Amino acid sequence: MKHRRKFTVVIERDEEGYYVASVPGLRGCHTQAKNLDTLMKRAREAIELCLEDDRGEVGPLELVGIQQISV
Repeated sequence: MKHRRKFTVVIERDEEGYYVASVPGLRGCHTQAKNLDTLMKRAREAIELCLEDDRGEVGPLELVGIQQISV
């Protein structure tokens, strides 16, 4: 059985209404969609592609928190 790994996915919505998913644990791993169901499907696909690219060599990262800052 293949070992499953967990990844944190940060979801935001842009000014055009698209949902944007970023995976902080995988450099350059992000995708977007008009709805959350499609976004999560695409995020899973993006993670799989990023793992193939990196040959699975990803160090563990633990989500500490997310903050919003107004500037």
